[in-house]
Amino acid sequence: MPENVPSPRAATSFDWSTSVLGEPARWPAPLRVAADLLLNSPLPGLLVWGRETVLVFNEAYAALAGIGGGRVPGGSVPSVLPPPLSSAGAALQQAWSGQPAMVAGAAPAFRHADGMREHRCDLWLTPVHDGAQVAGVMVVLAPPAPAASAPETAPEDSSLRILVVEDNLDSQYLVCEMLKAFGHEADGVAHPNDALELLGSRRYDVLFSDVSLPGMSGVDLARQAVGNQNTLKVIFASGYGDTLLRQLDFPYLSLQKPYELDQLQDALAKVARLPAHGG
Repeated sequence: MPENVPSPRAATSFDWSTSVLGEPARWPAPLRVAADLLLNSPLPGLLVWGRETVLVFNEAYAALAGIGGGRVPGGSVPSVLPPPLSSAGAALQQAWSGQPAMVAGAAPAFRHADGMREHRCDLWLTPVHDGAQVAGVMVVLAPPAPAASAPETAPEDSSLRILVVEDNLDSQYLVCEMLKAFGHEADGVAHPNDALELLGSRRYDVLFSDVSLPGMSGVDLARQAVGNQNTLKVIFASGYGDTLLRQLDFPYLSLQKPYELDQLQDALAKVARLPAHGG
């Protein structure tokens, strides 16, 4: 593993015996997946599980929370509502109702040894479903988006239809949920053949594909997809750099894995301005 890539963390690597959640082997699958994604996020975040407000949080949040924030990974019922949840207000209820939500310019305050510290951020709230029910809400504290100049201001109807092609189902789930939280429509598939079938029956604005896929590379998939629809924009995600992306004959953007939330937002803002293939 490259030196600059952190070792993956899993819920099973922590001792949950004293928490109300119990052993991870007995957790429902959505809780295990969401907890693993959260524990590996470089951004501060917490997962609210159940209406009893059981919390799971990552190391970045523990460092931010300071005194009284607890220690990783959480799992206890807090006596005082955590600052990000207090700041979320109606957005939290919206997420519990099944709709992703965002609070721009939040400033939750955390108690530290030297006093209270405000942390300016955008709160992204994503519902976590267990079957037909919303069983939890993931809250990510992202860097606040910079104020856009007038020419860059996105219109209200700037939602994109995005097809995510990723054979790692945990990653596919997280990317789709985050894209929905950003206000876009997102479908996810694991195999290029399924992607081509969807692209043939539905119209998408963006193909967001891993480079390494079973049966066909993401590059070959994108080349075929763009050939069939020259207005389709492409974002690649790769853990191997841009070696396989050289000399492509269509416009694209690429993200180096692991990428951060603000890098994904920036790519989505830029991809709409890419020229059409052959344009």
